[in-house]
Amino acid sequence: MAEAVDTLILHAHLFTMPRDGVGYIPDGAVAVRGDRIVDEGSTNTLLLRYDAATIIDASEHALLPGLIDAHMHTPWAVVRGVAQDISHWMQRGLAPYARHLAREAALAGSRLNVLEALSTGTTTMGDYAHPIEGWAEIFAEFGVRAVLTPTINALPPGKMAGWGIGELYQLDEAVADRAIRDALDFARDWHGAEAGRISIMLGPQAADMLSRDQLLHVKRLAAAEGLMIHMHVAQGEREIDQMVKRYGKRTPAFLEQIGYLDDQLLAVHLTEATEEEAAEIAFSGARMVLCSGSIGLIDGIVPPAYAFRSNGGLVALGSDQAAGNNANNMFGEMKLTALFNKIRYRDPTIMPAWTVLRMATIEGARAIGLGDQIGSIEVGKQADLILVDLRAPNLTPILNSPIRNIVPNLVYAATGKKSTLSWWLGVCCCRTGVC
Repeated sequence: MAEAVDTLILHAHLFTMPRDGVGYIPDGAVAVRGDRIVDEGSTNTLLLRYDAATIIDASEHALLPGLIDAHMHTPWAVVRGVAQDISHWMQRGLAPYARHLAREAALAGSRLNVLEALSTGTTTMGDYAHPIEGWAEIFAEFGVRAVLTPTINALPPGKMAGWGIGELYQLDEAVADRAIRDALDFARDWHGAEAGRISIMLGPQAADMLSRDQLLHVKRLAAAEGLMIHMHVAQGEREIDQMVKRYGKRTPAFLEQIGYLDDQLLAVHLTEATEEEAAEIAFSGARMVLCSGSIGLIDGIVPPAYAFRSNGGLVALGSDQAAGNNANNMFGEMKLTALFNKIRYRDPTIMPAWTVLRMATIEGARAIGLGDQIGSIEVGKQADLILVDLRAPNLTPILNSPIRNIVPNLVYAATGKKSTLSWWLGVCCCRTGVC
């Protein structure tokens, strides 16, 4: 007798993202009960096993785990595109707007960014922002999965716009103390909320933006609360200059000295890290987020993610902020990651399509500590799933022999536009009105 399930998705080009590779099943199917994956395999097999209330015919579609954007700053969507084509983008491009970012504008930016990301296949969003009232509620309302990081720094409000280039800026410990208290309160309110869809990390913004004692305080608090630390690391010449002037050390060496390099750390960017420093951070167990589009635009640099990953480190992809990246689209990030690294190393075999697809799915999930819940299509995991319409002109024809072209086309040709991507997320599709 067939077992009852809520949904069967049939006849898909299924990519399960198992331990290695992409796990392709040409006529694949997935069974879902509630918000969990019950089974995956061939269409013929699952049709015999299950009786579904809803059947989705996914013929000529790729069925994938929902994409993971591990590092965003959603409020800045309201100033999309103000910080390109200049040096010192933060001080000269973004800072003049920062002092005017009122709560209403910040929330409008977050709402816009969530819609943008969701419409291009991102189902898990790692947002990094000041914990203003209403911020987390946006992710709860849309029903997406979110890893939220409240910003912690010691920078007096509005000071960023007054920095002189190369000036050692002052830190205000009272500002940091308030930010730490606010972040801890926010974490206690929201970590595990919405049936576990929302989780929290603590976010010391960068090693140059807090005192040594306060960095250590945040580290202790994160350990006590069982939270990861989400921090920008070696994110530019500005940070390295500040660290050398303040401590006589580059950021990676300083973080190693104070005990920050371990598997609790999600290190974002590594823009100015050397390959040797990247290898050392990877060996420590820390994870990395690579934001290829943002760092390419605002710094003209390809961070050492290849070295990090080659030394056993987990690398997630992120889109960063729309002020300096213009887009929060993981299809774009996958393509830029592959392209930039091939150019950097002058080697077309570097960062192949299947590798960056895994970085946007299962490896990204593991990097943010959710690898046991999402990132692959496996029994018991959350049904965070997307369907990509392979009938779109830029994704045809579909070839399976003598080579398969679906994954390269997803990475190098897909745009994530809503007209070519339909998505289905077991935990939330009806809340967002796109069922």
